[in-house]
Amino acid sequence: MQKIEKTEEQWRQELTPEQYRILREKGTEAPFSGDYDHAFEPGTYRCAGCGAELFSSETKYDSGCGWPAFFAPASGQAIEEETAATYGIVRTEVMCAACGGHLGHVFPDGPNPTGLRYCINSAALNLEEE
Repeated sequence: MQKIEKTEEQWRQELTPEQYRILREKGTEAPFSGDYDHAFEPGTYRCAGCGAELFSSETKYDSGCGWPAFFAPASGQAIEEETAATYGIVRTEVMCAACGGHLGHVFPDGPNPTGLRYCINSAALNLEEE
């Protein structure tokens, strides 16, 4: 996948302040506050930073965690993962493979068939409804 590279000034101009804080500064939105936490319309979830396809509504479920949750990404190339130690907690960070934007984290407590819960910030996503 070809990497999208922009200056921080370009990102600031293209993203809302909340999107910039989450995607570029690895922020987190407050639980239960995002637009997509309880959205279940059919469609494709794309990166709010670059438009890359990240998740399908077919893998979205209500985990009760306060953020949109998916049990699998759209493809094996859609995301990148990295071990992150923040706030004294070791977690697996999830980033857009195309632009490197911070999306959220993945946890090993999801449903079948993967057993994974991709806990993603709504502000990092745009839903392209079918």
